[in-house]
Amino acid sequence: MILLLGATGYIGEAFAAELKRRHENFLTLSRRQVDYSRFDFLLKFLREQRPAFVINSAGYTGKPNVDACELDKAGTLLGNVLLPQTIAHACAEAGVPWGHVSSGCIFAGAKIAIGGTVRTEKDMNKPEWRAYVEQKSPSVLGFNENDTPNFSFRAQPCSFYSGTKALGEEAMAGIGQSYVWRLRIPFDEVDNKRNYLSKVQRYAKVYDNVNSISHRADFVKACLDTWLLRAPFGIYNVTNPGFVTTRHVVEQIEKFLKPARNFEFWLNDGEFYQVAAKTPRSNCVMDVSKLLSVGVKIRGVEEALEDSLKNWKPE
Repeated sequence: MILLLGATGYIGEAFAAELKRRHENFLTLSRRQVDYSRFDFLLKFLREQRPAFVINSAGYTGKPNVDACELDKAGTLLGNVLLPQTIAHACAEAGVPWGHVSSGCIFAGAKIAIGGTVRTEKDMNKPEWRAYVEQKSPSVLGFNENDTPNFSFRAQPCSFYSGTKALGEEAMAGIGQSYVWRLRIPFDEVDNKRNYLSKVQRYAKVYDNVNSISHRADFVKACLDTWLLRAPFGIYNVTNPGFVTTRHVVEQIEKFLKPARNFEFWLNDGEFYQVAAKTPRSNCVMDVSKLLSVGVKIRGVEEALEDSLKNWKPE
């Protein structure tokens, strides 16, 4: 039996749907039933129910966006640092392996391979680097699981949300047997306020940047496959291979959905942060080579994006 925490959240719902599709025996647990943020309560439950695996999709993301985390720092710390650490200790004590939904938002930019050397560039909107992006140059490399987060409390500036997600990974490191699955900007074909494609369509102005993104169903399938394939425990970047620019996403929205509006873009970071955002945003490219190397299959980002828009389900 698999125990799913955070089943009512945007990612938790997708885990539940995929577990049902696979006819997996699973149990959901809410904090109203058992306050699993308490070590003693969770450990007792694990010893009584004896699940084969635990999935934690609970956390604090901030609504409507990460700016909200700046206003509730205590809640953000509890949800993104103390909760995974508590689950890690309880699972270790009970001898239960588990998986934790983390975030790729602990990185900024990409790595660029030039002249036999690799350098990190935090701002891929600079003209000299944006040209590489537009050409889909193989010189643009994503951050891998061995790279140290460069958008965290230890590498500021960062948002408080990103800082806690990086700290959460540190807090659970080396405790028991676990997977850390890094999600990045979830999207799919179902209109939802948490869906990246829905957000882009509703923004008054669009913030253009370069990112790896994760199709929601593809993400949970890949996460479950790491467990079912008994891949080595550890950190895995789980995004659809490749990257997109926001301008390209808008072009695809216009092509397939033909919305009755003209999209406007913020002129630059200065205007965006002065008017629309209270805290720095992570924009980054992720490397999923490790995920693919253990036998997990996941669609490329262009295929997943196009399929989502072709099968778009309005609210």
